[in-house]
Amino acid sequence: MSIKDEANRRKTFAIISHPDAGKTTLTEKLLLFGNLIRSAGTVKGKKSGKFATSDWMEIEKQRGISVTSSVMNFPYRDYQVNILDTPGHEDFSEDTYRTLTAVDSVVMIIDATKGIEAQTIKLFKVCRMRGIPIFTFINKLDREGREPLDLLEEIEQVLDIETFPMNWPVGMGKRFLGIFDRHNKQFVKYNGNEEETYIPYDQLDSPEHEELVSSATYQETSDELELLDEAGDDYSLEAVLKGEQTPVFFGSALAPFGVQTFFDTFIDMAPNPTPRKSTDGLVNPETEEFSGFIFKIQANMNPAHRDRVAFLRVCSGKFERGMNVKLARTDKLFKLSQTQQFVASSRDTVEVAYPGDIIGIYDPNIYRIGDTLVEGKDSFEYDELPQFPPELFKKVTAKNVMKAKQFRKGIEQLVQEGAIQLFRGYPMESFIIGAVGELQYEVFEYRMKNEYNVEVMLESMGERIPRWLKKEQVDTKLFDERNLLVKDREDEFLVLFKNDFALRWFEDKHPKIDLIDLFEVNQYDQSYAK
Repeated sequence: MSIKDEANRRKTFAIISHPDAGKTTLTEKLLLFGNLIRSAGTVKGKKSGKFATSDWMEIEKQRGISVTSSVMNFPYRDYQVNILDTPGHEDFSEDTYRTLTAVDSVVMIIDATKGIEAQTIKLFKVCRMRGIPIFTFINKLDREGREPLDLLEEIEQVLDIETFPMNWPVGMGKRFLGIFDRHNKQFVKYNGNEEETYIPYDQLDSPEHEELVSSATYQETSDELELLDEAGDDYSLEAVLKGEQTPVFFGSALAPFGVQTFFDTFIDMAPNPTPRKSTDGLVNPETEEFSGFIFKIQANMNPAHRDRVAFLRVCSGKFERGMNVKLARTDKLFKLSQTQQFVASSRDTVEVAYPGDIIGIYDPNIYRIGDTLVEGKDSFEYDELPQFPPELFKKVTAKNVMKAKQFRKGIEQLVQEGAIQLFRGYPMESFIIGAVGELQYEVFEYRMKNEYNVEVMLESMGERIPRWLKKEQVDTKLFDERNLLVKDREDEFLVLFKNDFALRWFEDKHPKIDLIDLFEVNQYDQSYAK
């Protein structure tokens, strides 16, 4: 097959949701369809010792949460599927934001009992900013929840996106009978824990289905469906691919019900790999020369070997194990001989990969998040990955000063993964760690102790407001503990203001000093004046 044919077989997507909406449970069901697991684990399986396949880090198994993006690859029908299961916990939203740069579409899960929640809104905005097509799965129909029409109205009003229900539920909770599959013109009957029954619309009038069709719940839903057909929006694949309309599916990941119908329809509708922006303009997937970018780095996926894996999205050409590629940032050549594909922590050597595939490459401590790898003489770089300023800051020291070497190595490697950010006090050097939320510090402390054998002490500095500075405007006499001057990993200066009052006071006193808000820059330019 040609590179174009192979690219058209790839479906690469992420699953996003608010915590506890059922994201990891849905992922497990999709892995069942790919014959990768025999039975689905559950995030609440701590007592039984049975864990979700996509949760590989020890702390995830202990706490029953996902705190790192997992990558899963498997064949399904005629397609090669790449699923990125993102962390549900809001403290790890930065990892999720970067992961979204590596996908072609997104599945958004909404809890039918709660509707749209805070984390869903945040992640949706990032998808919208990047123009990523969004498919919605409304979960937990086997429980009593909110009315389907109310949920659709909330999606349209809160997220400002048109909806088109691909199926329509008949009842919910104990009254749940199944769904009308509008796309495939069939009724999918809910049979409790048994396999679902598929009844084509033209067979619903037969005597064997009389009890179902004559029920009050069924009749009521038929009227709703008629209203939808007459007054609802028209389905438009073009609008979906532009991110202007979201196809909505109802079901239950835990039951499971409606998942197979959803996945089959989604796989047919979801976009193939598309051209990507670079410093050389748009790069098409079918371009002969291989290229890709690194969106995630993970240390110690196999603690016994202390390895580092860089996750690379293939964007063009054909990857072959052992090929020589150029790291665009340094123009140095590297041979890619240790390469893998994943199901969470399980991995197999990958010999070839095509646009849309996610592969892991061994990292001898040379790669950075956002690096571009290219084949051939001429190099270019893909668009910068978004950076988000942290909100919480803590000073960190090693409890045992004799372990300074392990301490520095651990911090350096965990910072390179991108879950935390490192700053150094200036002119008196101290280590300061910035994060979006408290859980990131717990994971940092846990991993420093268990992976690098270093116990750390964390001293809270509370919430701080970071603002970057131009080097030529730095005057150390202007800063103190309230307006703390520090340097980031790139040796750029910034100030950690104690609160909004301190920031406004400084701006009034020193109007000629430019204070750069990285979050604002990130939304528009993604590069700030050095």
